[in-house]
Amino acid sequence: MSWRNTEIRYGSLSIALHWLMLLLIVAIYAAIELREIYPKGSDPREALKTWHFMLGLTCLALVMVRLAARVGAPRPGITPVLPPWQHKIGSLMHFLLYALMIGMPIVGWLLRSAEGKPIPFFGLELPPLIAADKATAELLEEVHETAGTVGYFVIGFHALAALFHHYVRRDNTLRRMLPWG
Repeated sequence: MSWRNTEIRYGSLSIALHWLMLLLIVAIYAAIELREIYPKGSDPREALKTWHFMLGLTCLALVMVRLAARVGAPRPGITPVLPPWQHKIGSLMHFLLYALMIGMPIVGWLLRSAEGKPIPFFGLELPPLIAADKATAELLEEVHETAGTVGYFVIGFHALAALFHHYVRRDNTLRRMLPWG
C-alpha cells in the first residue's frame, strides 16, 4: 500500500493518522473521565489532568500534520456515489470533528492560561496564551466541557455512520480507511 492517497483508497499515512487520532482521543477522554475516581488534589487525579492536557496538545499537533497531508492529496471516492444530502451531512460531520480536534486543545490551553496554571507539554512548559483571569477561566471551562460533551455525540455519530455505510449501504466508505485491503 502506498503512503499517499489514490483515487480509490486512502494511503498509509492518512490511515495511520486517522487511527492514531482515534486512540489519542480515546486516551484524552479516558484521562479526564478517570480522574473522577480519585479525590480532588490527589496525585493520581492531577497526573490524569496533566496527561489529558498533554495528550490534547498532541492531538492539536497531529491534526496539523493530518491537515497538511490532506493538502493536494486526492480524496478517494465513495462507490456507489452518495446522495447529495448524505454527502453534505458527511462534510458537516468532518468539519465538526476537525473543529473539535483543533478547538478543544486551544480552548484547554487558554483555560490553563486563564487559571494561571503552568502549561506542561512532555517536559516543556509552554507560554500562556492569555493573562490569568478567573471570570475568563470559568467561561472557558464551560465552553471546554460543553464541547467535550458534544464531542461524544459527534464521534459516536461518525462511527455509526461508518458502520451504516459498511453494513447497510454496503459502499466502500469504511473500507477506504481500513489498514488492511
